[in-house]
Amino acid sequence: MRVQSIALTAAAAAALCGFTVYQAPKHFNPMIDLHIAKKPVFGLYAPANPRMGRGGAGRAGAPGGAGGVTPAGAPAAAPATPPTPKTPSQLVADAFAYKPTDFIFDGSMEGDFDRAYAPFSEWIKAVAEQGAVDRTGYPHLHHPIVVKTHKISEDTIAAKAHIAKQLDLGVSTVVFVETESATELKTGLNAMRFKSHGGTRPDEVGTAPALWGMTDKEYKAKADLWPLNPNGELTNWTIVETPKGLANVREIAAVKGISVLLPGAGTLRQLYTTVDSTTKERKFDAVAWEASIQKVLAACKEFDIPCGYPANDPATVEERTKQGFSVFIAGWGDNGFKAVEYGKKASGR
Repeated sequence: MRVQSIALTAAAAAALCGFTVYQAPKHFNPMIDLHIAKKPVFGLYAPANPRMGRGGAGRAGAPGGAGGVTPAGAPAAAPATPPTPKTPSQLVADAFAYKPTDFIFDGSMEGDFDRAYAPFSEWIKAVAEQGAVDRTGYPHLHHPIVVKTHKISEDTIAAKAHIAKQLDLGVSTVVFVETESATELKTGLNAMRFKSHGGTRPDEVGTAPALWGMTDKEYKAKADLWPLNPNGELTNWTIVETPKGLANVREIAAVKGISVLLPGAGTLRQLYTTVDSTTKERKFDAVAWEASIQKVLAACKEFDIPCGYPANDPATVEERTKQGFSVFIAGWGDNGFKAVEYGKKASGR
C-alpha cells in the first residue's frame, strides 16, 4: 500500500508541476501516442526510382508524387545513363532499413488516382511480404504509411471509393488535399470510418487485416478514426492550400477528427508567384506566402491541432518548431535523414 501511495503522490506532484507522466505506448499506430504526448513527429517520403520524363504523376516502380507539401529543393538531375530501377521489394527494404522515421509518406495518388494506385499496390504487397508489424514490447506498426488522396469535392462518390481502396491496402493515415470547407472535410472523415462506427466506408477490408497482422474482426474494431474514437488507429491529415481554404481555415480546423493540419507550402508558393506579362520575370511575394502559412498555424493553435510542414533540412525544422509546427515531412535522402535526426535529437526523442 505504501508503494502505491508513493507512486500516486509522485504522479500527482508531476501533474501539479505541469509535467506529463510517462505512460507505456498503447496504440498500434505509434504516431497516435506521440500526438497524445504532444511530441513532435518526423517522417520521410518513400524512397523511389528517378522520375521518368517531365511532370509525370508518379515514379517508376514505386510510390511518389509531391503536391502541396513537397520538401523544399528540386531533385538532382538524372545521370546520362539512368541506373537500373529498383523493384518495389528493394525500395521497401530501403525504407524499412531507416529506423528513425516515424512514418513513410506517399503523395502519388493526389493526381491521377487510378494511374498511381496500381504501382502503389505493388509497393504495399512488398510491405506485407517484409512485415509491417513490430512485436517488440507490444504489437505496433514500425513504419506507418501516410498517403494523399485526390481532392474530395471534385467528385465525392469517387473520393469515398478512393479512400476505401487506400484503407483496404492497410494505410494508417489518409491526407486530404486542397481542403476548402468543413463539409468537404466531414465527407472525407466519414469515408474513413466503417458504417458500424457511424461512417460511410463499405464493410470490405481488402488486405489491410493481413498487413496489420490481425483477423478481419480485429481490424474492423481498430480501424476507426482517432481522436473521434480514442481506441482508433487511423488518422487524418488535412491540407489547406487554396484561397478558399485559407478563407475557411478556422471552419475547417474546428471539425473534430483531424489529427494534423498543414499549409500546402509548395502549392501556396505557386499561388503567390506571378509572371510579368512583358518581361516574363517570375515574382514571388514572400510576405503574402508567409502570411498564409502563419494563418494555418494560427488555426492549429486556436483549435489545439498539431500543425505540419515540409522540412528538408535541420534549419527549417528548427525555425518552424520555434513557431509551433510539430509534424515534419522530409524528402528521402541525406538531407531528409539529417532533418529527421536533428528534429528527434533537438526534441529529446
